[in-house]
Amino acid sequence: MKILHITPTYFPSWSFGGITRVSYEVTKELSKRGHYVEVWTSDAFDRYSRVSNNYNNVEINGIKVKYFKNLSFTLTRKFYDLLFTPSLIKFAYREVNRFDIIHLHGVRTFQSLATYPFLKRNRVSYIVQAHGLLWKVSIKEIMHYTLYHFYNKTFAKKLLEDASRAIALSRVEFNQYRSMGVPEEKIAIIPNGINLSKYAELPPKDSFRKKFNIPEDKKIILYLGRIHKTKGIDFLVRAYAYLKNEINFRNVILVIAGPNDGYLSEIKSLVQDLGISNSVLFMGLLSEKDKMRAYVDSDVVVNVEPSNVYGLVPLEAAACSTPVIVSKTNAISEVIIDGKFGFSVRYGDVISLAFMLQRILNDEKLAKKLGENGRKYVFNHLGWSKIIERYEQVYDEVLTTKL
Repeated sequence: MKILHITPTYFPSWSFGGITRVSYEVTKELSKRGHYVEVWTSDAFDRYSRVSNNYNNVEINGIKVKYFKNLSFTLTRKFYDLLFTPSLIKFAYREVNRFDIIHLHGVRTFQSLATYPFLKRNRVSYIVQAHGLLWKVSIKEIMHYTLYHFYNKTFAKKLLEDASRAIALSRVEFNQYRSMGVPEEKIAIIPNGINLSKYAELPPKDSFRKKFNIPEDKKIILYLGRIHKTKGIDFLVRAYAYLKNEINFRNVILVIAGPNDGYLSEIKSLVQDLGISNSVLFMGLLSEKDKMRAYVDSDVVVNVEPSNVYGLVPLEAAACSTPVIVSKTNAISEVIIDGKFGFSVRYGDVISLAFMLQRILNDEKLAKKLGENGRKYVFNHLGWSKIIERYEQVYDEVLTTKL
């Protein structure tokens, strides 16, 4: 098959999170299985800089990658996340007919907006994968992001209606697609996978502690991800403060690692107001090696984002034999309960989260069992080599229906 993936960000732009990693892993596996794969993406490396010129029009793992210049940097700060790549329009006009299948990553992206008219005009089969960005917008957000709301009601709806298939990460996202008018028979549930080769041999215990001078007698609670207001970091910080100040659990530190996405100053202010500054470490964006070391040395990883349809961080932690805690409203809780490698709590219930943390940190036997369960579950069910077969099945169904 000749397959084109269109994504707002791609390798090596890891700071943008899941959409970069998933598109990279999917395309890499498809290429390994003998398909011709191209990627069209922006040249945004992070919110403030571009990928190196060395990456322009290159082959990565046998995949031809075209990076289009992102003009958002010349606009106001409010538009940094738009990843505006107008040069893609002319290219899409000329090139979309070359492919059997086109896979769009994201619904609210300029890249999907720019490509859709040519897909529709040329009757090219395409698949949409929203990556968790179909949630309902609150009244406050509607006022602040009027264009997004209008976009969701008009273009996004048409994009989904005309797609040959929609890929959902979980039952939660499946229902979100349905609420936007996508028929059930056009929705395929395919969870995110894990690159198992990265976790086959884990870094030695205590290497993260030694590098960052964390005492051996301190338990580690880890948050890893973008520092954004939607991630529930304030909830975790308040629960951590309750654990230390009210439950009097002192031999524990909180590590917050990840790129600033506009919320770092507020979280630091909250930490200071709660009187826990001396036991909260802000690490910024970790390298891949340090991220693995952090997972291995942490006693529990907390990812309490309220509405994520399928986060990668809990699965990466599980692959490192580390217990996890998530919110009940986060769809990844379905997987965690099924695999028995962590717990879920009601979002915003500070006391419940604090006592759940205490339970895992105090019970070494429980923590070890949760860790063993997690690694076993991930390696048995979530390797990309298995997950990619489900993508291929969707592609085959689309092409068969077209014929």
